[in-house]
Amino acid sequence: MARVKGGTVARARRKKVLKEAKGYFGSKHRLYKTAHEQLMHSGQYAFRDRKQKKREFRKLWIARINAACKQNEITYSRFINGLTKAGVTINRKMLSEVAIDSPETFKDLVVIAKDALEGKTYTPKVTKAETKKEEKVEVKEEKKAPAKKTTTKTSKTTPTAAKKTTTAKKVTTTKTAAKKATTTKKAVKKEEK
Repeated sequence: MARVKGGTVARARRKKVLKEAKGYFGSKHRLYKTAHEQLMHSGQYAFRDRKQKKREFRKLWIARINAACKQNEITYSRFINGLTKAGVTINRKMLSEVAIDSPETFKDLVVIAKDALEGKTYTPKVTKAETKKEEKVEVKEEKKAPAKKTTTKTSKTTPTAAKKTTTAKKVTTTKTAAKKATTTKKAVKKEEK
């Protein structure tokens, strides 16, 4: 019996490896064996560094926040502690962006943190326009009626027929919900006028 060669399958596998190794230095992009070894290592590095990337960015954000805190005469740890006591939940990425882009806002955050550390409670200033918006939202939510579901009885039929009826149910429920939403919107607009 004649020897069977790998033929197109083996060539395709090797071409795939060499294509992925494109741009590697020296024989690592030319020879199959070295290219395959390098790809195995590259995969391990990529897996490891996807985890390390998150750590390194967090370090960078903390360094930026720390620098901004020093300018405002507070340490990083006291600043973060003060924000948690004040109930301010901003992640470090956003804090670093605020520290870079708008130092005035960062100063306000430092004042909030210092007040919380001293035991003072922070009450944000609320404008009249904001309270009116909140009242309007509450009124709209009260007037919405719950959407009624329409159901149709299905007889014992083939599975495809059952699937069609369930999709028909979904379509009818969404149509009725859409109609009710438009009628409530019209009613709210009339009341506002």
